[in-house]
Amino acid sequence: MQVPGPFEYDRATSVEQAIGLLERRGETARLIAGGHSLLPMMKLRLADVEYLIDINDLHDELGYVLVEPDLVRLGALTRHRELLESDELAAVLPIFRDAERVIADPVVRNRGTIGGSLCQADPSEDLSAVCSCLDAECVIRNGSGQRVVPMAKFHRGPYETAVGDGEMLVEVRIPLHPDSSSAFEKVERRAGDWAVVSAAAAVTLAGGLIADARVGFAAVGPHTVVLPAVSELLRDEPPGEQLYERAGALAAGHCEPSTDMRGTADYKRHLVQELTRRTLRRAVQRIVDGRS
Repeated sequence: MQVPGPFEYDRATSVEQAIGLLERRGETARLIAGGHSLLPMMKLRLADVEYLIDINDLHDELGYVLVEPDLVRLGALTRHRELLESDELAAVLPIFRDAERVIADPVVRNRGTIGGSLCQADPSEDLSAVCSCLDAECVIRNGSGQRVVPMAKFHRGPYETAVGDGEMLVEVRIPLHPDSSSAFEKVERRAGDWAVVSAAAAVTLAGGLIADARVGFAAVGPHTVVLPAVSELLRDEPPGEQLYERAGALAAGHCEPSTDMRGTADYKRHLVQELTRRTLRRAVQRIVDGRS
């Protein structure tokens, strides 16, 4: 039987208390909300946890979806199900509903949180690709205040983030732009599985041209990636199938997938090319449909 090592347990009733416990307990303390990634790692003794801090009681404080005129704010304890079911969020960032429909299963979606997904920093994590392509920012709080870290600097490597000892992720902020939309696509071996490859795209149009575009990928390297070369190729170009084809080929050439039980490196590059085309096409079509 796989069982975790001995640990102490506490249940925080406020963000301040949770941070205080993290500061006192140091690097062997971990927060738990959904626990669908942390608990299996503890059972396999891959996570050295001596003190577990349950933050589920903080949902009223950190579980929210706030859509402002130029910004979306997501509390770190917002459940996957809440992201999936929010019509207000889907209206401005449809990519979240795309992704949440294919993340794990209802049990995980009912308990897992956006903060837990991002802090796990798994290279195959779907929401990491989503937030990266949306140029999100992560608000990290500690005992002396808070700091804002862009997604490009939030993940420092596989299972490693910018959240330090005595700190916790409290909010994700996503900028909104006019004439913009987004889309997500994923290939998995079976429903609810980790991605073989997933792709997320965010596009802004202006004057019939692509003013800005970002495409993020998961499961194609040691961390979630957004490829600047693809953004440069797309910028100031009229959208169309030939452009999407070129962007897909460029993305496939710049990613670094490895062969594993989910597929060969060549197969994953093929998926990168195809999913790039699909997400760009759908994002642009959503902008056009929104104008009509």
